[in-house]
Order: sequence, then structure tokens, then C-alpha cells
Amino acid sequence: MSAQPDHTPAAPYAPAPGAPAELLTQLRADRRAERWVPAFEREWTAALEESRRTFSLNTLYEVVHVWQARLASAPAVDAFTASGFDETGFVDMAEVRGRRRR
Repeated sequence: MSAQPDHTPAAPYAPAPGAPAELLTQLRADRRAERWVPAFEREWTAALEESRRTFSLNTLYEVVHVWQARLASAPAVDAFTASGFDETGFVDMAEVRGRRRR
């Protein structure tokens, strides 16, 4: 018998207790801080409300994981953008999905 409820998926790992504060500090130091800090704060606030409503920390963990991944991948995205690769030949996936539904 499992101690976890059936309807709540377990997070892959629990971030350290100070991870959100450390993440916010890193986001504030990034050149994208003007856009990223308010976005993180909105998502974090929504996750806190969800957590209070559901008594689950999974949404909070997910927000931390997503923003850690964004921050970690930012240098690679910057390098790709700076490299001058032309991405005009790529197809927008939303457009492709829209074509399938028709």
C-alpha cells in the first residue's frame, strides 16, 4: 500500500528549501530580469495558491524545476541566437497542430 495518494503524481525530486529564493536571486541578476522576475513571481504565486488548495507541493516543485531549466538553458539559447542561424525555414508547431484538426 502506498502512502501517496493515487491522484497526485510524485515530483522527480524535491528542491532544497532555499531553492526558490536562490532562483529568484539568479533571475534578478540575469539580463532578462525585467521580464523573467515578474513572470516567475506570477507563476510562484499561482503555485502557492494551488498548493494551499490541494495540500500538495508538486506545483511549487514544478515551477522551480521549469525556471531552473530556463535559467540553465539561457546561455545555449543566447549562443544559438547570436550565431546567426536562420530559423525562418522552421514550422510553428501550433500551426502544424492546427492543420491536423481541420
